Amino acid sequence: MAVSSDSCRSLKYPYVAVMLKVMDPAGQVKSKSFEMTIPQFQNFYRQFKEIAAVIETV
Repeated sequence: MAVSSDSCRSLKYPYVAVMLKVMDPAGQVKSKSFEMTIPQFQNFYRQFKEIAAVIETV
């Protein structure tokens, strides 16, 4: 969680900073980072849980 950001001195609301490692079509692993509000992160987390459940059935 963050209370400040490079692009904003005072966010006034807590944010979650997320860093993902993803593979591009060429097979290169790259890091991607972004910030989300708490509700956005909770939704993101739920979606990942749903994806994981589907992948387990394959």
